[in-house]
Amino acid sequence: MRRTPFSPSFWRSPLRGPWFTSVLGVVLLGGITVLFVTGLLSYAAYNPDLSPVNDKTPGKGLLGFYLFAWPTDPHWLYRLTQGTHVTLGITLIPVLLAKLWSVVPKLFTLPPARSLAHALERVSLLLLVGGGLFEFVTGVLNVQLDYLFPGSFYPLHFYGAWVFFGAFLAHAVLKMPIAWRNLRRMREEERTELVAPDPDPPTVSRRGALGLVGGGSLLLFGTSVGQDVDGLRWSAVLAPHGADPGSGPGGFQINKTAAYAGIGSAEVSEENWRLTVTGHTGTVRLSRAALLQLPLHSSALPIACVEGWSTSDQWWRGVRLRDLAALVGHDGDPPDVFVESLQRHGAFRRAALRANQVADPRSLLALFVNGETLTPDHGHPARVIVPAAPGVLNTKWVARLTFGDLP
Repeated sequence: MRRTPFSPSFWRSPLRGPWFTSVLGVVLLGGITVLFVTGLLSYAAYNPDLSPVNDKTPGKGLLGFYLFAWPTDPHWLYRLTQGTHVTLGITLIPVLLAKLWSVVPKLFTLPPARSLAHALERVSLLLLVGGGLFEFVTGVLNVQLDYLFPGSFYPLHFYGAWVFFGAFLAHAVLKMPIAWRNLRRMREEERTELVAPDPDPPTVSRRGALGLVGGGSLLLFGTSVGQDVDGLRWSAVLAPHGADPGSGPGGFQINKTAAYAGIGSAEVSEENWRLTVTGHTGTVRLSRAALLQLPLHSSALPIACVEGWSTSDQWWRGVRLRDLAALVGHDGDPPDVFVESLQRHGAFRRAALRANQVADPRSLLALFVNGETLTPDHGHPARVIVPAAPGVLNTKWVARLTFGDLP
C-alpha cells in the first residue's frame, strides 16, 4: 500500500520529536517577539499619523494604536532598531525553516479537528506557517531590493506581520506549557504525532541537528551584520550595496542615484536651482549661494535605511531647518514641515517631518558632507538630514520646504 503524507508512517525522520521542536520554538519565541517590536518601531519612525504622504498603510485603524511622535534622541536610534530587525530576521531563517520542518506532519494529521482546542491549534498552525513564510520572504526580497511580490511592500509586510504575530501568540499560549515540560525532560519520553512510528536509522543526533541549524544562523549573521558595522562591510555579502559610491568624502552607501531619480545636471545647476521656502509670512526663493550666506552648522549623523544597512556618523554641514523656518515667520517653536524633492516619481519624493525634528539643532538642510560639496548621488545641491530618522525621510535633491499646515 502506497503511503501518503496523511499516513503517520510516511514521516520517518528520527530527528522529529517534542524536545527538538520545543528548543526551536523557544528560540523563535524570543526572536520573533524582538522582530515584531522592532518592526512596529520602524513603522512608527515613519510618522504615518503626521501626513498621508508618510502613511503607506491607510486604513490601519486600531493597528496603529501604538504610534507616537518619533524622537530625535539618541541620534542612532533608527540605526539600532532597524539594523536589529533586518539582521535578526535573516539570522533566524534557518531556525524558522527547521521549526517548520519539525512540525510538518501536524499539517497532515487526521481528523482535522478532534476538539475545539485542537481546531484552534490547527488554525493557528496554518496561519503561523503561511504568515511566517510570507513575512520572511517579503522581508528578504525587500532587503535585496527585489520587489517581485504584487503590491507595495509596506502594507503587505505591515498587515502580514499582524496576522503572523497574532497566530504566533495564540500558538505560543497553547503550546508553551508543553514546550517547557519537554525541555525539562531533556529526552523523548512520550509518543506524539511528531515522533515517527517507524523511523529511519539516525545519521545525526538531535543536538547535532541543532548545531547545524545554529551554524547556519551564525553564517547568515556573519554575512549580513557587516552592513551596520564599520570595517566589516566587505563581509556583508548578503546585503545590498547599492551604487558604487567611490572613495573620498562621499564614499558611503547610496541607494538611489541621481540618474535613477531622473535628476539632470541642468536643473541642479547654480543658475537654475532655487530652494522655495514657504511659511507664515510668505515665500522666499534661495539660490545655493544665498544659502551659503546664512549661518552654517555641522552635525555628525548616520544614514540608516529600511533595508537594514546604515553608515557611521558622517559630518554634514548646512543650514538648520529651524533657521529656514524663521526666515518665513516661525521665529518661536518651529512647526512641522513638508519637504518636496526634484525627484518626480517613486515613494517618498515628498515627506513630512514633525516639529520636534525641525526644532532639533542637528537637523539640517545639508550642503556639504565630510568637508566637501554634496555629490549628485548624495543629494546635491541640498538634502535634508535629521537625527534618528529613516533614510527615506532624509530627502535628497530638495526643491521646496513648506512650514506649517501639512497636506
